[in-house]
Amino acid sequence: MAKIENGRQSVDTRSIRTISSSHIDDESSLGSDSEINGFTDRQTDKYGFIGGAQQCAQLGAQDVPPEVLRQREVKWLDMLSHWDKWIMKRFNKVRLRCQKGIPPALRGRTWLYLSGGKVKKEQNQGKFQELDNQPGDPKWVDVIEKDLHRQFPFHEMFVARGGHGQQDLFRVLKAYTLYRPEEGYCQAQAPIAAVLLMHMPAEDAFWVLVQICEKYLPGYYSPGLEAIQLDGEILFALLRRISPVAYRHLEKHKIDPILYMTEWFMCAFSRTLPWASVLRVWDMFLCDGVKIIFRVGLVLLKCMLGSREKLKACQGQYETMELLRAIEPRYMQEGFLVREILEIPVTARDLEREHHSQLKRWKKNRGELNFKSPPRMHGTRIIMLAEPPRRQDLQQNPTILVEASQPALLKKSKEEKKSKKRSVKKSKPVEEIPNPYSLPSDNSSRPTEPARPLPESSEAAEAVPNTKSDLLQQQLTDAPPAKESPLQQSTQSLSSTEQDTYL
Repeated sequence: MAKIENGRQSVDTRSIRTISSSHIDDESSLGSDSEINGFTDRQTDKYGFIGGAQQCAQLGAQDVPPEVLRQREVKWLDMLSHWDKWIMKRFNKVRLRCQKGIPPALRGRTWLYLSGGKVKKEQNQGKFQELDNQPGDPKWVDVIEKDLHRQFPFHEMFVARGGHGQQDLFRVLKAYTLYRPEEGYCQAQAPIAAVLLMHMPAEDAFWVLVQICEKYLPGYYSPGLEAIQLDGEILFALLRRISPVAYRHLEKHKIDPILYMTEWFMCAFSRTLPWASVLRVWDMFLCDGVKIIFRVGLVLLKCMLGSREKLKACQGQYETMELLRAIEPRYMQEGFLVREILEIPVTARDLEREHHSQLKRWKKNRGELNFKSPPRMHGTRIIMLAEPPRRQDLQQNPTILVEASQPALLKKSKEEKKSKKRSVKKSKPVEEIPNPYSLPSDNSSRPTEPARPLPESSEAAEAVPNTKSDLLQQQLTDAPPAKESPLQQSTQSLSSTEQDTYL
């Protein structure tokens, strides 16, 4: 955001909401056909980047061995199948697995479950389609269209102007302005939605965006941006305990927290960290809430300003801001950053305590907040406790539906018939009960026998044929067949057939 990054003289919150980074603007001209053709020889990394600062360097990549990845995928599939039980009874295990990193193949589905977007989507069936079909407010539509090409211009999904990535991004952002017209659109929402679209369809991305804006970062994107200013004061107060040296230096040069932490927090570090680190941070953020974002900010401030040797190079406000804009890559490396995040002693209770203190100070100095945001929820477990899901809300729906062709259906039916015949042959033979009412082969030559009285037991009554068709069926049953027919299946064969059909 230009005035935050390049204009340290002013802290106008009205401008923060509608500005963009100047260095992003310089890079964001990418998108015309000629420029896209210039990238045909460039190699795409495993995350989809064809260039830029966030392209994955093969030397620094920490790839998980395939066999370990397969094991983790099996564990995650089991958790997703029994999600409510894992969250309520074994949440510490879920948190540990999020800290290790969610398998890439399941990351999008897991983010949807972690954020509560899955439940929100199931409880609002058809809502996104309804919003998507509406034209939208022209005021926000124009601003959104201008911002589309600025979001990750070096990613293959958003590299082309008017491509499928930009179209889905427009749909998600426009739908949110209709879903929350009192908030409208904030530019920092665009990178959040873009990250989600890299991992899930547009409808899922919309509901996760809703959860992030309402549950994880409430008030961040509302007019006035009072929530982000309040969190800036909370971050500065926590820094005093975590790194006193960095705290004193920032206080000495009167550097307001909103100057360096606005893009960090509002974009959830998606435009700051290397991509491997972004994904690991988001895995933990959607599990444990905003305390992860605070911890990342504290780690970066501590590493860049936490020693007297480093402070010798930045004797003023300008040098300090330049240092925080160009964070050393070793501090943002995936393995180092995750370890440091887990060691920072900041809990959700610490944040709530400090939030209460800073809110009290805010009201004393500035009066009441103009925009009262809903209470912040610290992670997926709190969200589930606040809004208990129904069992059907957590059912996993298939993402790919393949219609079988007619030959395939015929082949399947033939295989089912063969399996039925095999089950009939394998079933135990049923002892035949002699029929006391056997019919003669020639009805005209012999007189009919007198009818016997009906037996009193119900089992015997079931064996008595009452009609001519029953008699004929009984005769067919008594005759020894040459080969077993499918009509002669026993009760056991029927049960096995039902089981085969179910499987």
